[in-house]
Amino acid sequence: MSEGPVVVGTDGSAGAARAVLWAAQEAALRHQPLHIVCAVDLDLSERLSADTARRVREAARSLLGEAAAAASDRAPGLAVSTEVGREPAADSLLRAAASTAPRAEGVEAPAVTIVVGSRGLGGFSTLLLGSVGLTVAGHAGCPVVVVRGTERPPSGAVVVGVRDEEDLEAVRFAGETARRRKASLRLLSTWTYLQYVGSMAPMADVVRVAVEAEAAASTRMLGSVREEFPDLEVSEEVVRVPSPAGELVAASLHADLVVVGARRPAHHVGRALGRVTHAVLQHAHCPVAVVPRALSSHVAESSRLPIAGNRPVAVVP
Repeated sequence: MSEGPVVVGTDGSAGAARAVLWAAQEAALRHQPLHIVCAVDLDLSERLSADTARRVREAARSLLGEAAAAASDRAPGLAVSTEVGREPAADSLLRAAASTAPRAEGVEAPAVTIVVGSRGLGGFSTLLLGSVGLTVAGHAGCPVVVVRGTERPPSGAVVVGVRDEEDLEAVRFAGETARRRKASLRLLSTWTYLQYVGSMAPMADVVRVAVEAEAAASTRMLGSVREEFPDLEVSEEVVRVPSPAGELVAASLHADLVVVGARRPAHHVGRALGRVTHAVLQHAHCPVAVVPRALSSHVAESSRLPIAGNRPVAVVP
């Protein structure tokens, strides 16, 4: 994975300020530029007076100036650009990411990463993750980092949730991040019984085969990561837990970043992310990266039955 520029959104909130600092450090480690977006939804300007619209734009430019100064203080020498987005925040960030990646004839464009804060100015206090973060993470075709938790000393660990080989891009993203930050990489694969399966002896062999298959997939990815990042300290765990999301959230207490694949259900109503990914984004104690999976996984996601916590535990003929 060739990693490119970093795009971050700001609205002047404390959460956005943390996101800008995290994005600045990440861009500097990548030796890539940082692009900061402040969306003011100027499409509403038809309902505003010319003077009010002008003041809105000026306020956005002022916020961008403050964010750019903070980014430069965090990473001196970093190339920083700014933009007042005319669309709603999520749309502005997605469009900025699409237009920021450099393109060359016959060369794959490096992957832009979008960074957002976990809370903005427009949310309700009862929501753990703002609608902008959920929308961007649910629809972006590139990695998205939601900066959660408070700033703290580095733990020196990056954790990636692994389900199968379609998570390889997420594992590679985690490996690149760990390498840049001189951290260790932990592959975490979890599984759980359905409640009614646990007491059904005839299902035991089917469950065992499913678990062994996932363990084998994790081991194969471990080999690929060690080959691609020979100097990286890499470990793996395949564990049975009551809640895969809960295990990843617990792991986030001792990690600098948790990486998960963007499992997007093929037929969803009101939610563009799988249950585990959604829960981790809501409850993690550190930044969370959501990395798109292969398109084929959308079909696979809907064809595996039954499923517990987004992990297949048995397939009944």
